[in-house]
Amino acid sequence: MSAASPVPDGTRARILAVATEQIRRLGLARFSVIHVARAAGMTHANIYRYFESKAALTGEIAAEWLRGLEQRLAEITQAPDPAYDKLERFLTLLARAYEDKARNDPEVFAIMADGAGPDSDRHGQRVRALLGRIIEEGAATRTFAATEARRTEQLILDTMHRFIDAATVRRAVSQDPGRSSGWESRRERVTRLLVRGLSQQRD
Repeated sequence: MSAASPVPDGTRARILAVATEQIRRLGLARFSVIHVARAAGMTHANIYRYFESKAALTGEIAAEWLRGLEQRLAEITQAPDPAYDKLERFLTLLARAYEDKARNDPEVFAIMADGAGPDSDRHGQRVRALLGRIIEEGAATRTFAATEARRTEQLILDTMHRFIDAATVRRAVSQDPGRSSGWESRRERVTRLLVRGLSQQRD
């Protein structure tokens, strides 16, 4: 992200809105700062006053959506529910959010799926950190039988990879635009089996 204030002023917000529209219209591969400048009626040098690079601009477009998703995930981790319930809701929300964005806003989702924005890695780190809190709580309350948090975290990520890895979700959606593959029902079965297995696991 750029070093500008996280609270956009009028010009910065306008640039983001125009850039988002341009990405949706042109696609990430054809998108350029020059396109944004022309559409916004300003020079590309002015764009760079607010965003130091094309990557910073595309990263902020993705980050606007990711911040909202991460807030909802954080609210799940802070809820008073048992850890197994939090884990199921956390994974369900993450998977559904990715699939919905990939289907309904594919060009913006591609920023994250292609790793084109600098915030993509940060998002992954935040998701892992939030997931880690649920695992630690489950271990502390003996809701989960597993005691090695890092190994349990990796087990969850590996098991759910098809549903919560952005690049994988993007490929699956592009191959099944009509939702004919039963993605939702498979995700529900895998999530339930995973949560049940963690509750019964013995090291």
